[in-house]
Amino acid sequence: MSENRTILIVDDDDDGRAMVRTILEGHGFEVQDASGGEEALERLKSISPALIILDIMMPVMSGYDVLVRLKQHPETQNIPVIFLTAKGDPDDLLVGYKDYGVEYYITKPFTTRQLLAGIKLILGYL
Repeated sequence: MSENRTILIVDDDDDGRAMVRTILEGHGFEVQDASGGEEALERLKSISPALIILDIMMPVMSGYDVLVRLKQHPETQNIPVIFLTAKGDPDDLLVGYKDYGVEYYITKPFTTRQLLAGIKLILGYL
């Protein structure tokens, strides 16, 4: 069986989503995206991504809220999540890891190398 190459990007910033999409598609991933938490949760009813790249600061539903909802449902609780966010204070990273159990944390601005390293670390492939 081949590896799952689908990644869901969740970010309210259209340009940010487009940039991540370009990087990921250039490395052979199938990309789905959502402009907010509610849209992401709805999309997860029909797709099963290998990984979710999630912004924290979004209107209506924060990335924290989305991650809590993901962890509450057996269908989504084991999907690894990378926070990709402008919240770069050291305490923010601790909150992401310790309080929310995120698998990886990348602060904006980021490099392609950082993003790909995080994906490879979590998925074990690129």
